[in-house]
Amino acid sequence: MGRNRWVRLFAAILFAVILVEPWGEAKAADPMDSGDFVAVSEEIPDVLQEIRYFSAYNFVGSHIDGYEEPVALMTREAAAALKDAAAEFRAAGYVIKIYDSYRPQRAVEHFIRWGADAQDIRMKPYFYPTTDKSRVFELGYVAKHSSHSRGSTIDMTLVDMKTGQELNVGEHFDYFGERSHYVYGGISQVQQENRRFLRSVMERHGFKGLAEEWWHFTLNNEPFPDTYFNFPVKKLS
Repeated sequence: MGRNRWVRLFAAILFAVILVEPWGEAKAADPMDSGDFVAVSEEIPDVLQEIRYFSAYNFVGSHIDGYEEPVALMTREAAAALKDAAAEFRAAGYVIKIYDSYRPQRAVEHFIRWGADAQDIRMKPYFYPTTDKSRVFELGYVAKHSSHSRGSTIDMTLVDMKTGQELNVGEHFDYFGERSHYVYGGISQVQQENRRFLRSVMERHGFKGLAEEWWHFTLNNEPFPDTYFNFPVKKLS
């Protein structure tokens, strides 16, 4: 067989392989399929869970659509990376506490409806006392398409295994204001160091933080970067 025929044959085979198995392409998934998700507690048995959107203690002030049970779910890849981070935190005397992880798109739509109701400011004294509600989307505190819905994002803090106290980082979860920014000069040196400790460990295990929220981390190589899942939060069968 001549050289040109070999080249054409190789090119044809390569093209066929690419059609069958695209290289480097992210997974595609049915938004209602939870098959690639796991309960975080199955990977990290000592994890603490305070799923705020299952309760009424959150910035909306009511139970959020899509949260049928107070369980933390994540993609298998994100949960595996978090398990490694949990081991490092545990060695330093801390356990992970989760406020939110996978968030169905229907919950995000609930947030959008809340944002459109200018009269509903019942939780302002607790969660956004210095921020105009009309700006919470613009300022990045709430998203109309959340990374949480892609399944590889977590909102978390740490709890001291000896004292049972949460890590002192200078501001509470879901506070919409500059005090929640990862870099903020109005907190103590200890609080700044605690934020750095939390983020540095998460970064070592493949997560990236968010500038506006010290508690927010997303897996760098998330498996579903373009899929916004919408199945309810509940125990997986």
